[in-house]
Amino acid sequence: MINPAGIRKKAERLYNEYLTALLKSELFFPKDIPFGKPNHTSDYVILKKEVEELINGSKDKLGYGYKVELERFNTRRYRLQSLPCKIYFENEIDYLKFIKKEKEVSEFKIAISQIRETIPNLYDWIDKNTSKVIDNIGKWNEMLKVCEYFQKNTKPNLYIRELPIEIHTKFIEENKGTLKQLLDFLLPTEAIRRDESEFEKRFYLRYDEPLIRVRALDQSLLAKYNLSFSDFSIPIIIFNDLKLENGRFIITENKMNFLTLPYLKNTFGLFGGGFRIEILKQIDWLKKSNIIYWGDIDAQGFQILSQLRSYFPQTKSIMMDFKTLNIFKPFIVLGTPTNKSFNLQNLTIEEKALYDYLLEKNYRLEQEKINQSYVIENLRVLIGDNQC
Repeated sequence: MINPAGIRKKAERLYNEYLTALLKSELFFPKDIPFGKPNHTSDYVILKKEVEELINGSKDKLGYGYKVELERFNTRRYRLQSLPCKIYFENEIDYLKFIKKEKEVSEFKIAISQIRETIPNLYDWIDKNTSKVIDNIGKWNEMLKVCEYFQKNTKPNLYIRELPIEIHTKFIEENKGTLKQLLDFLLPTEAIRRDESEFEKRFYLRYDEPLIRVRALDQSLLAKYNLSFSDFSIPIIIFNDLKLENGRFIITENKMNFLTLPYLKNTFGLFGGGFRIEILKQIDWLKKSNIIYWGDIDAQGFQILSQLRSYFPQTKSIMMDFKTLNIFKPFIVLGTPTNKSFNLQNLTIEEKALYDYLLEKNYRLEQEKINQSYVIENLRVLIGDNQC
C-alpha cells in the first residue's frame, strides 16, 4: 500500500501540471492521488500498521496535506475492516504546504502578475516556460526592464554596460541565457541575427571585437585609400568601414609569413590566424576583391580554405599543392589527427586529392618551412608582377 512518502513523490510530480493550471486559471483541486488498492488478503497486522501510517500523515492528523477516505470491506479472514478507497488534496493550501512550495508559488504569482502587466506579449512564453519563471524569481523587475529597452531600441550598437537601463552593471552579463530566450520571443526578425549565438552579436550590441592585422604591400595604396600606416591592426568593424574594394588580398595562416610578404602591386596582406578567418565573413566588400589564401599544407589548412571559400567563392589558393609538398618533402612532419568525416564542399579537384592524401598519411608541411625565394617566385607567377 502507498505510504506518505509515496504520496509526496506523486504530489511533487504534479507540480508542473498545477502551475500550468494556475496560469490558465483552470480548476486543479480537488486532486486525486492514484494508489494501488489494498490487498484484502494481506497480513492483518501489517495492513493495519500501513493504514495507521497513512492516516497519521494525512490532513486529519496534521491539519494540512492529503485527505484519506475509508471504506469498510468485509474480508473473509478479518471480517469488516476500514481501508482507503480515495486519497486526494482538497485545496491549494493543503497541497502547497505538504510539498513545501508555499513561498515559491506566492513569488511565482507575483512574478506572473508583474510580467503580464508589464509585457502582455509574454503570455505564451510564460505558458511554455514556467520553470524559467520560477528559476528567475526575484529577477523579473530587472528582466522586464531589459526587455522593454530592447523593444524600444532595437540594434542599440552599445556595449552592454553602456545601456541606459536602471539595473546593476553585471545583470545582463549574468543572465544572458534567459534574456536571450525572452528577446528571441519578443523582438522582430530584423532585430535579431539568428545565425549568431553570442548575445552581443545576436542583438546588435558592441563587444570586444577581434583585431584584423593588415599590411599594405604596395605603398601607393596608402594614398589611394587615405591610410596613415602600411602595417596596422584595427577592430573588424572599422576594417569594414575602410572599404578597400576591388583590391587584392593575400591571407596567411602564420604571422611570420604575413610579416615577410614581399612588395606586391595593388596588394594587401591579411593575417588570418587559422580558423579566426571566420571574422572576415561580415566584410561584404571583400566579395568584390581578389582573395588568395596561403596556409599550411595539412588537413586543417584545407578545412580553413574551404571555410573561407564558403564566404568568398572567388578565393584562390597558393603553394598548397603536391608540387610544393614534394619540393619541401624533408620538412614534412606528422599532423594533428582530424575528423575524416568532414566533407569539404569548396575545394577544387586537385585540392581535394591532396586533402585526402594528407588525411591518409597524417602529413603536415608548415608554411614557414617554405623558403622565401620559392614564395616570391610563386607570388610573382600568380600575380604577374615582375617586381615581386
